[in-house]
Amino acid sequence: MRDERDERDERGVSAMEYAVLAGIVVLALSAVATQFNSSISTMFTNLFSKVSSAGTSA
Repeated sequence: MRDERDERDERGVSAMEYAVLAGIVVLALSAVATQFNSSISTMFTNLFSKVSSAGTSA
């Protein structure tokens, strides 16, 4: 025989599972951002220098 408290406990477990999953996603995104930080910075630096040099030559 189940009562209402059992159902609330299951929702609490689901919320905890989602919180753990969200934490894993944040850690994965942080790791990816750390790995690609220098290459993205270099890419934007090159892009901005090409745009600025094209703007001054036009």
